[in-house]
This record gives sequence, structure tokens and C-alpha cells, in this order.
Amino acid sequence: MVDVEREGEVVRLFLNRPEKANALDSRVLRELRSCLESLTGDQFLRVVVLAGRGKTFCGGADITELRALNAETGPAFVTRIHEVCAAIRDLPVPVVAWLHGAVIGAGLEIAAACDLRVAAEGTKFSMPEVKLGIPSVVEAALLPRLMGSGRAAWLVLTGEPIDARRALEWGLVEEVSPDAEKLVQTLLKASPQALRVQKRLLQLWDEAPLATSVAASIAAFGRTTISSTDGGLGN
Repeated sequence: MVDVEREGEVVRLFLNRPEKANALDSRVLRELRSCLESLTGDQFLRVVVLAGRGKTFCGGADITELRALNAETGPAFVTRIHEVCAAIRDLPVPVVAWLHGAVIGAGLEIAAACDLRVAAEGTKFSMPEVKLGIPSVVEAALLPRLMGSGRAAWLVLTGEPIDARRALEWGLVEEVSPDAEKLVQTLLKASPQALRVQKRLLQLWDEAPLATSVAASIAAFGRTTISSTDGGLGN
């Protein structure tokens, strides 16, 4: 259900349920969360890439399981989606979402929880839950921070898809490219220590008041060391 490939300091996780458009059921969510949590203490890890096998990244929550949910089981299922997103955000290294085909519903929430997103040309993004009679929840709450409130509202209120170029224009993805390797190689050029500190600070900046964010940033700078002094930051 989840394939793990390692190449040195880079780990690639693939949703591997192509016959179901990599739809997320409870088993896949538990396995993905376990894979992510197993990486948290890996001191040699530099970058994680999250992708999907087959023709699409993720077709959203498994419709068969969704139809069987009720008032008691529904919250538990969406909590499992949140736990995967939290595991992504808890990883101390950058997580890059490599997106292609379709990125729908819970799949888009998981992509939003990643630090950076690269999409193939022609990728479609949608949050169609309102068309199914349910609201978009859990990490859909990240969308206004990525895109702005109006564009996030358009996605979750209309349920209509946008393509990769519009996703780039709206700030949902950072790059439209045939693959994510250029971005991965760029990240590998950075200081491993600084990347970990920067990820923590980015999350703090998202959540804390400005004064708290600035104070924490100053303290973090004081705890780190510049790795090269041969000409300054511009070289």
C-alpha cells in the first residue's frame, strides 16, 4: 500500500494502490503514518518525497469506506487523515509532494501538509466534498494560509477542479515541472542543520504572533553556526 525507497539521504514514499487511484482507506492511512513516524528520529535523513504510483497522486478518501461511515465512525476516519498530516509536519526535514494526475480531497489535504509541492503539467486539484454532502475538514484548514481565503473558499465551496497552472498562480503549488528532482537537489545543497531549524521556524511563523516568531528566530540563529565564511551568503 505504501512503497518506501531510499537513496542516501533522500527517502521517497509512494502511495501504491493504483487500481484505486491511490485512494486512502484506514489501512493506507495507518501504514503511511507508520512510515512517516519511523523516519522522525533518522539523523541522516535530509529530504522526504511523497508521491503516488500509477496515473494519479491520490483520488481522495476511499469512497467505499466513506459510504460506510456514520456519526460515530466518521470522526475517527478523518482523525486518521489528520494524523498523517501531523506526521508530515512533525518530520524534522522538508517533505516535498510530487503531484500528478489528480489530487483530490484528502489527497490534497496531505499535499497541503507537505512543505513544498511540485506538480506535473495537467495535474488536477479539487476539494469535491460539498458535492458529496459533507464539508472539507482537518488539514483543509491549511488551504487559506497557502492560497488566501478567497481562493481556498472557491475550492471548498464550489468543489470544482483547477489545473496545475492555476494552482501555481494561486500559490497552491510552488513549481510546475516534469519531476521534483531539481527541487530535491537544491534542498540537498543546503546545510542539514539549517534546514531542520528553518522548518521548525516556518511552522512557528505560521502559528505564533509576530513578536514570538521574531524572538524565537533570534534565539535559533544564536544556536546555529555559519558553515562557510569564504565570501558571504551571496556566493
